[in-house]
Amino acid sequence: RGEVHKIKNAVCLHEEDAGILWKHTDWRTEECEVRRSRRLVISFFSTVGNYEYGFFWYFYRDGNIQYEVKLTGLVNTSAVAPGVVPKYGTLIAPQLVATIHQHIFNVRLDMTVDGPANSVYEVDIVPEEDDELNPHGNAFYAKNTLLSTEKAAQRVIDPFASRYWKITNPSKTNAMGYPTAYKLMPGENSLLMAKASSSVSKRATYGTKHLWVTPYEEAEMYPAGDYPNQHAGGAGLPAWTEADRAVENTDLIVWHTLAHCHMPRAEDWPVMPVATLG
Repeated sequence: RGEVHKIKNAVCLHEEDAGILWKHTDWRTEECEVRRSRRLVISFFSTVGNYEYGFFWYFYRDGNIQYEVKLTGLVNTSAVAPGVVPKYGTLIAPQLVATIHQHIFNVRLDMTVDGPANSVYEVDIVPEEDDELNPHGNAFYAKNTLLSTEKAAQRVIDPFASRYWKITNPSKTNAMGYPTAYKLMPGENSLLMAKASSSVSKRATYGTKHLWVTPYEEAEMYPAGDYPNQHAGGAGLPAWTEADRAVENTDLIVWHTLAHCHMPRAEDWPVMPVATLG
């Protein structure tokens, strides 16, 4: 009948094409094979003040699970006098400035890789320093470092080392004999830009690290604590990890911080095209 049908607090669930899954051309026989990729999408949008945030989980046919945040909506603006070139923002219309700002998210990942007893390793690709093993200087390998305590597991990204984090089950192995694991692969990211003395840094200290690991505790749900807006600071992850509890071969939570620095441009006005991180 063309009437409006409302679904409150809904999520979107659909399947979509995701480009090429794999492709190969055999130059000897000139035979080519290609397969399309599909992904299952679970998503929803939240409106927070002037911004919209889309939260998207993508499940791929090769086993990858991708999390993506889509940023859109309206940029925050203020007026400036004629002729003023603002230092802390960009002119997006005459006498109208959009300030430089950040969007910071933290994802709480309750990991259970083949059971509750998990460990986290930091993996860096490093050159082989032993000249006898590396006579031509072109050898490098994956260096695994166990993050065995909460303080040891407070880490930042390092794209120059192709750094990722691996959540493993030391007691289970895959077909090749390696411990079963999931890789946490960080994408575009930055750190909290506010000074340590600021109220932002005191309340959102989780933004100073990209990785935190804690033992599972049902009450520890939010990285900035239960009530951050009026809090003096220090709640959540910085308070919990002060005990430096062991996080090796145990039921654990992996916290991953996603931070996007938004330097506005004229094309972001009057409505911002989607920017993504994940």
